[in-house]
Amino acid sequence: MLNFCSPSAPGLGRFGRLAWASLLTLALAGSLQLLPGRPSVPAEAPPGDVCLVAPPTPYDPRSGLDLLAARAVPPHARCPVCGMFPARSLEWAAQVIFADNGEAQFFDSPLSLFIYLQDVARFSRGRNAAEIGASYVTDASSGALIRAETAIYVQGSDALGPMRAGNLPAFADAAGAQAFADKRGGALLRFEQIDAKLLTRMDARGPHRH
Repeated sequence: MLNFCSPSAPGLGRFGRLAWASLLTLALAGSLQLLPGRPSVPAEAPPGDVCLVAPPTPYDPRSGLDLLAARAVPPHARCPVCGMFPARSLEWAAQVIFADNGEAQFFDSPLSLFIYLQDVARFSRGRNAAEIGASYVTDASSGALIRAETAIYVQGSDALGPMRAGNLPAFADAAGAQAFADKRGGALLRFEQIDAKLLTRMDARGPHRH
Protein backbone atom coordinates (compact mmCIF):
# COMPACT_ATOMS: atom_id res chain seq x y z
CA MET A 1 0.00 0.00 0.00
CA LEU A 2 1.23 3.49 -0.81
CA ASN A 3 2.03 5.85 2.07
CA PHE A 4 0.85 9.37 1.29
CA CYS A 5 2.23 11.10 4.36
CA SER A 6 3.85 14.45 3.48
CA PRO A 7 7.57 14.91 4.24
CA SER A 8 8.36 16.70 7.47
CA ALA A 9 11.88 17.82 6.67
CA PRO A 10 12.36 21.49 7.69
CA GLY A 11 12.84 24.09 5.02
CA LEU A 12 10.97 22.24 2.30
CA GLY A 13 9.67 25.58 1.02
CA ARG A 14 6.81 26.53 -1.28
CA PHE A 15 8.33 25.07 -4.44
CA GLY A 16 9.21 21.86 -2.66
CA ARG A 17 5.67 21.51 -1.43
CA LEU A 18 4.35 22.08 -4.96
CA ALA A 19 6.68 19.42 -6.33
CA TRP A 20 5.57 17.00 -3.64
CA ALA A 21 1.92 17.71 -4.44
CA SER A 22 2.58 16.92 -8.12
CA LEU A 23 4.25 13.64 -7.26
CA LEU A 24 1.43 12.76 -4.90
CA THR A 25 -1.14 13.41 -7.67
CA LEU A 26 0.74 11.16 -10.11
CA ALA A 27 1.10 8.40 -7.53
CA LEU A 28 -2.59 8.57 -6.65
CA ALA A 29 -3.58 8.34 -10.33
CA GLY A 30 -1.31 5.34 -10.78
CA SER A 31 -2.70 3.58 -7.73
CA LEU A 32 -6.27 4.04 -8.95
CA GLN A 33 -5.35 2.27 -12.20
CA LEU A 34 -4.15 -0.72 -10.21
CA LEU A 35 -7.41 -1.16 -8.31
CA PRO A 36 -9.41 -4.32 -9.19
CA GLY A 37 -11.90 -3.68 -11.92
CA ARG A 38 -10.16 -0.49 -13.05
CA PRO A 39 -8.11 -1.25 -16.20
CA SER A 40 -5.27 1.17 -16.84
CA VAL A 41 -6.32 1.47 -20.50
CA PRO A 42 -10.01 1.43 -21.40
CA ALA A 43 -10.73 -1.61 -23.54
CA GLU A 44 -13.76 -2.41 -25.60
CA ALA A 45 -15.26 -5.74 -24.63
CA PRO A 46 -15.05 -8.38 -27.38
CA PRO A 47 -18.37 -9.09 -29.07
CA GLY A 48 -19.99 -12.09 -27.41
CA ASP A 49 -17.61 -14.92 -26.68
CA VAL A 50 -16.01 -15.39 -30.10
CA CYS A 51 -12.83 -17.43 -30.12
CA LEU A 52 -10.00 -15.43 -31.71
CA VAL A 53 -7.19 -17.99 -31.53
CA ALA A 54 -8.02 -20.07 -34.62
CA PRO A 55 -7.96 -18.16 -37.91
CA PRO A 56 -9.01 -20.18 -40.98
CA THR A 57 -6.38 -21.82 -43.15
CA PRO A 58 -6.42 -20.43 -46.72
CA TYR A 59 -6.76 -22.69 -49.74
CA ASP A 60 -3.47 -23.26 -51.53
CA PRO A 61 -3.98 -23.55 -55.32
CA ARG A 62 -0.52 -25.10 -55.60
CA SER A 63 -1.73 -28.15 -53.67
CA GLY A 64 -3.41 -29.58 -56.75
CA LEU A 65 -6.53 -30.35 -54.68
CA ASP A 66 -10.03 -29.37 -55.67
CA LEU A 67 -11.34 -26.37 -53.75
CA LEU A 68 -13.60 -28.50 -51.54
CA ALA A 69 -11.42 -31.59 -51.25
CA ALA A 70 -10.32 -32.85 -47.84
CA ARG A 71 -6.79 -31.78 -47.00
CA ALA A 72 -4.00 -32.61 -44.60
CA VAL A 73 -4.18 -30.95 -41.19
CA PRO A 74 -1.50 -28.24 -40.87
CA PRO A 75 0.63 -28.60 -37.72
CA HIS A 76 -0.08 -24.99 -36.71
CA ALA A 77 -3.89 -25.11 -37.14
CA ARG A 78 -5.96 -24.75 -33.99
CA CYS A 79 -9.48 -25.89 -33.28
CA PRO A 80 -11.79 -22.84 -33.13
CA VAL A 81 -13.96 -24.54 -30.52
CA CYS A 82 -11.41 -25.63 -27.91
CA GLY A 83 -8.07 -24.17 -29.06
CA MET A 84 -6.30 -27.53 -29.32
CA PHE A 85 -4.02 -28.56 -32.21
CA PRO A 86 -5.83 -31.20 -34.34
CA ALA A 87 -2.55 -32.33 -35.93
CA ARG A 88 -1.59 -33.85 -32.57
CA SER A 89 -4.57 -36.23 -32.67
CA LEU A 90 -5.05 -37.03 -36.35
CA GLU A 91 -7.11 -40.12 -35.59
CA TRP A 92 -9.86 -37.79 -34.31
CA ALA A 93 -9.41 -34.77 -36.60
CA ALA A 94 -12.23 -33.16 -38.56
CA GLN A 95 -12.54 -30.16 -40.88
CA VAL A 96 -14.92 -27.87 -42.75
CA ILE A 97 -14.19 -26.03 -45.99
CA PHE A 98 -15.99 -22.88 -47.08
CA ALA A 99 -17.39 -22.90 -50.58
CA ASP A 100 -16.51 -19.36 -51.65
CA ASN A 101 -12.72 -19.44 -51.22
CA GLY A 102 -11.74 -22.86 -49.90
CA GLU A 103 -10.77 -21.61 -46.45
CA ALA A 104 -10.70 -24.46 -43.92
CA GLN A 105 -11.24 -24.79 -40.20
CA PHE A 106 -9.80 -27.84 -38.47
CA PHE A 107 -11.15 -29.55 -35.35
CA ASP A 108 -9.66 -31.81 -32.73
CA SER A 109 -12.64 -34.22 -32.93
CA PRO A 110 -16.08 -34.82 -34.47
CA LEU A 111 -17.60 -33.50 -31.24
CA SER A 112 -15.94 -30.11 -31.72
CA LEU A 113 -17.04 -30.14 -35.37
CA PHE A 114 -20.68 -30.62 -34.36
CA ILE A 115 -20.46 -27.90 -31.70
CA TYR A 116 -19.10 -25.59 -34.39
CA LEU A 117 -21.86 -26.45 -36.85
CA GLN A 118 -24.50 -25.55 -34.26
CA ASP A 119 -23.36 -21.90 -34.28
CA VAL A 120 -20.76 -21.17 -36.95
CA ALA A 121 -20.88 -17.39 -36.48
CA ARG A 122 -19.91 -17.79 -32.83
CA PHE A 123 -16.57 -19.34 -33.73
CA SER A 124 -15.91 -17.81 -37.16
CA ARG A 125 -16.96 -14.19 -37.21
CA GLY A 126 -18.85 -13.21 -40.35
CA ARG A 127 -19.50 -16.82 -41.41
CA ASN A 128 -22.56 -19.04 -41.29
CA ALA A 129 -23.33 -22.71 -41.85
CA ALA A 130 -24.80 -22.11 -45.30
CA GLU A 131 -21.35 -21.05 -46.54
CA ILE A 132 -19.77 -24.42 -45.73
CA GLY A 133 -19.17 -26.42 -48.89
CA ALA A 134 -17.83 -29.64 -47.32
CA SER A 135 -17.33 -31.24 -43.91
CA TYR A 136 -15.03 -34.18 -43.18
CA VAL A 137 -14.28 -36.48 -40.24
CA THR A 138 -11.65 -39.17 -39.80
CA ASP A 139 -12.75 -42.79 -40.18
CA ALA A 140 -11.71 -44.45 -36.92
CA SER A 141 -11.16 -47.74 -38.74
CA SER A 142 -8.97 -46.65 -41.66
CA GLY A 143 -7.79 -43.16 -40.78
CA ALA A 144 -9.19 -41.83 -44.07
CA LEU A 145 -11.08 -38.56 -44.26
CA ILE A 146 -14.76 -39.14 -45.07
CA ARG A 147 -17.79 -36.90 -45.54
CA ALA A 148 -19.24 -35.97 -42.17
CA GLU A 149 -22.83 -36.14 -43.44
CA THR A 150 -22.58 -39.79 -44.48
CA ALA A 151 -20.49 -41.08 -41.56
CA ILE A 152 -21.87 -43.23 -38.74
CA TYR A 153 -20.96 -42.11 -35.21
CA VAL A 154 -20.73 -44.01 -31.94
CA GLN A 155 -21.93 -42.18 -28.85
CA GLY A 156 -21.35 -43.39 -25.31
CA SER A 157 -18.35 -45.70 -25.83
CA ASP A 158 -15.35 -45.84 -23.51
CA ALA A 159 -13.15 -44.21 -26.17
CA LEU A 160 -11.71 -40.92 -24.93
CA GLY A 161 -11.08 -38.13 -27.41
CA PRO A 162 -8.30 -35.54 -27.30
CA MET A 163 -9.99 -33.68 -24.45
CA ARG A 164 -10.08 -36.91 -22.44
CA ALA A 165 -13.85 -37.04 -22.46
CA GLY A 166 -16.50 -39.06 -24.21
CA ASN A 167 -16.52 -38.42 -27.92
CA LEU A 168 -18.07 -39.33 -31.26
CA PRO A 169 -15.72 -41.65 -33.19
CA ALA A 170 -16.76 -41.74 -36.84
CA PHE A 171 -16.96 -44.63 -39.29
CA ALA A 172 -17.48 -44.93 -43.03
CA ASP A 173 -20.22 -47.54 -42.63
CA ALA A 174 -22.56 -49.04 -40.07
CA ALA A 175 -20.68 -52.36 -40.00
CA GLY A 176 -17.48 -50.70 -38.82
CA ALA A 177 -19.34 -48.62 -36.28
CA GLN A 178 -21.20 -51.64 -34.91
CA ALA A 179 -18.01 -53.68 -34.60
CA PHE A 180 -16.48 -50.83 -32.60
CA ALA A 181 -19.59 -50.50 -30.39
CA ASP A 182 -19.58 -54.24 -29.70
CA LYS A 183 -16.07 -53.91 -28.25
CA ARG A 184 -16.18 -50.46 -26.68
CA GLY A 185 -19.86 -49.86 -26.00
CA GLY A 186 -22.10 -47.07 -27.23
CA ALA A 187 -24.93 -46.52 -29.66
CA LEU A 188 -24.84 -45.77 -33.38
CA LEU A 189 -25.99 -42.34 -34.57
CA ARG A 190 -26.33 -40.74 -37.96
CA PHE A 191 -25.32 -37.16 -38.68
CA GLU A 192 -28.86 -35.78 -38.38
CA GLN A 193 -29.41 -37.48 -35.01
CA ILE A 194 -26.69 -35.47 -33.26
CA ASP A 195 -28.59 -32.48 -31.93
CA ALA A 196 -27.94 -29.51 -29.63
CA LYS A 197 -29.27 -31.30 -26.54
CA LEU A 198 -26.84 -34.19 -26.96
CA LEU A 199 -23.93 -31.85 -27.66
CA THR A 200 -24.61 -29.79 -24.55
CA ARG A 201 -24.51 -32.93 -22.46
CA MET A 202 -21.26 -34.09 -24.06
CA ASP A 203 -19.43 -30.74 -24.13
CA ALA A 204 -16.39 -31.14 -21.86
CA ARG A 205 -15.13 -27.56 -22.00
CA GLY A 206 -16.68 -26.58 -18.67
CA PRO A 207 -18.08 -23.11 -17.94
CA HIS A 208 -15.71 -21.33 -20.34
CA ARG A 209 -17.01 -20.86 -23.85
CA HIS A 210 -15.07 -19.40 -26.77
